[in-house]
Amino acid sequence: MGSLKVKNPVYPVMSILSAGVILVFGLVSAKTVAASYYLAGVWLLFLVFGYWKSCLAIVPFAIVMSAIFCGITYALSKDAVTTYAAANRILAVCVAVIPGIALEPILVVRNLSQLKTPRMITLGMMIALSFFPLLRKETQRIREAMKTRGAGNALNPKIFHRAFLVPLVVRLVNIADTLALSVETRGFNAQDKNYTVYKEVKFGLRDLAFAAILVAGSVLAVVL
Repeated sequence: MGSLKVKNPVYPVMSILSAGVILVFGLVSAKTVAASYYLAGVWLLFLVFGYWKSCLAIVPFAIVMSAIFCGITYALSKDAVTTYAAANRILAVCVAVIPGIALEPILVVRNLSQLKTPRMITLGMMIALSFFPLLRKETQRIREAMKTRGAGNALNPKIFHRAFLVPLVVRLVNIADTLALSVETRGFNAQDKNYTVYKEVKFGLRDLAFAAILVAGSVLAVVL
């Protein structure tokens, strides 16, 4: 996932808002042809603004998930319109996650701190964003350890509990304690006192252009 990060992403808060707009529009207007054109246009917009790694990485996932859900939907409903809507909903989710997987978590925390967001929110988000990458790494380490010991596959119900689940829970408890101590020793607290941001995230013309194009495209898709 680290290789998908963008060096010069769109303004973090606006990236989150754009993901929400894309998702809502895609889900609400899924049965219309305009939804497909809108999602394709947004995908190209991200591509132009430097998100090409995330845009290309999401394509295989979108194809596989669309095929699976469309197949299930058509098998149950026998309706082409409903199946078409299911495809658009899956594509909406896939396009909406592009700015998220390409955005450095620290940029989101810095941006929220600049906007004087309550510290409980920023601290909670910082811990959460740090926790999930660690969870993925620990899961990989436990699975590799199982292979090294010849314990077998983690999906095997006979060994899942003692060889995978128990070590994972123990590691998660240790990671949670470590993260809490790390936040405390670095001087973070939940009180909304005066604080500064080491490296501010600035809103530039590039961000304004992105927002203007996205809003114009959304309005155009609704009108047409």
